[in-house]
Amino acid sequence: MKRDFKVTFLGTGTSQGIPIIGSDHPVCLSTDSKDKRLRVSVLLSWGDYNYVIDCGPDFRQQMLTNKVNRLDGILFTHEHSDHTAGIDDIRPFFFRQGDIPIYAHKRVVKSLKKRFDYIFETKNRYPGAPAVAINYVDKDMVMELGGKTVVPIEAMHNRLKVLGYRIGDFTYLTDVKSMEDEELEKIKGTKVLVVNALRIEPHHSHFNLEEALDFANKVKPEKTYFTHISHLLGFHEEVEQSLPDNVHLAYDNLSIQI
Repeated sequence: MKRDFKVTFLGTGTSQGIPIIGSDHPVCLSTDSKDKRLRVSVLLSWGDYNYVIDCGPDFRQQMLTNKVNRLDGILFTHEHSDHTAGIDDIRPFFFRQGDIPIYAHKRVVKSLKKRFDYIFETKNRYPGAPAVAINYVDKDMVMELGGKTVVPIEAMHNRLKVLGYRIGDFTYLTDVKSMEDEELEKIKGTKVLVVNALRIEPHHSHFNLEEALDFANKVKPEKTYFTHISHLLGFHEEVEQSLPDNVHLAYDNLSIQI
């Protein structure tokens, strides 16, 4: 069967990553490589195209580990630092390719302009600064990227609106706590779903494990992968064994074909 594109999980951890600095929690002390999680991001690759969803503080390390030498764009889910703080490290791509396209809600672009003003400066630019080509995204639009249709999906991260993305039979969501029914309808028919599952106990702005399982049961994809995982979810292998057969914990550098 012909595969449409490849998804590589660049990072599957929550905002502090695993291990947490200075923590003596058993999961943080684990020697299992699957328990070591960088900040959450995925790489989508097809043909000569490479797009990433989110660009956190581990972006440079993730690009080097996966030998990515071209970047066609960054799709942002929201403005929190664990999803945006690596944007300065687009510089090597910018020096080779020129302005790097970014795709984000207007609110997110406003935040990026405030925090990384030198990237968006149009006059008296610092010569070593990267530059981006801004593409605004909202839930009611459909995009074409590299010959593929991309559908934004809106969800709530507590009171903050965030965007996920559906590309063909693949849907990527993170930092979700709730979703309106009309947005859920956009996901129906997805064969592979990626969604956050932070921990066992409830959380004010993220699905916990039970909520993530319930959400997957509503969508009914062929396979579900959980991401944005904290040490409080438990050891990778133990949690993996407790999940339904078609539900898995993602881990850093896992690649799947869609």
